[in-house]
Amino acid sequence: MPKACFVSDLHLFANRSRGDRHLESIREAAKRSHHCVLGGDIFDFKWSTLPSMRATVDAAVDWLHDLSVRVPDCSIHFLLGNHDYYHELIDRLPELSQDVPNFDWERFYLRLGDTMFLHGDVADRKMTAARLEQRRSRARHDQRGPLHNRAYDMVVRTHLHAILPHAVYPKGVVARRILAYLRDIGHGPEDGIRHVYFGHTHRAVNGFHHAGVKFHNGGAPIGRARFRVLHLDVAGNEVELGPHNGGD
Repeated sequence: MPKACFVSDLHLFANRSRGDRHLESIREAAKRSHHCVLGGDIFDFKWSTLPSMRATVDAAVDWLHDLSVRVPDCSIHFLLGNHDYYHELIDRLPELSQDVPNFDWERFYLRLGDTMFLHGDVADRKMTAARLEQRRSRARHDQRGPLHNRAYDMVVRTHLHAILPHAVYPKGVVARRILAYLRDIGHGPEDGIRHVYFGHTHRAVNGFHHAGVKFHNGGAPIGRARFRVLHLDVAGNEVELGPHNGGD
């Protein structure tokens, strides 16, 4: 049975992120897997501390290239999240996928057998495919300055970042919203989905069961929030990619 690993919400290049500390464990997980799914918000453009947005794009492409070439026997699937849905990065991804044979990317979701992978920003409200595309396309990624970063750092130090997701994202509400989106795109439990791996909420979820589907979230390496790389066996060899919507 094919093996896979899933990681999301590293928020690399943001001051609040501890994602760089987990790079070696991500590489090792990918080496032991047939598929490694990067589930969105791997990079954070709005809160990047690099000198410019162009520098952040270059660093993100270099990071994806480096991970992929280090694990040539693993398929690296990069899903975009709301914090890295940045058009200059998206414009670079087709070339990267051509240059690196084991790298591919998707705007919204990836299905492997009975398992769906997506970022999870559909959990913010009831969402259709059209609404999600519209919301992401309209989002602004203006880089925040040092003052904003220091303010956010204070929030992280007070541990509110680890507490708020439990109030904002109740498991049952999140599961219902995700399933509503999956049904809208034709990949609900009626269509054979049994597991959903997602990020975005920064709340670790270990096999929460709802409507015949188990939900999994590895959390986020922000402050003292819980985080881990998730490992799974994939039932079935079918790979179904979400639409690029004209991206390449």
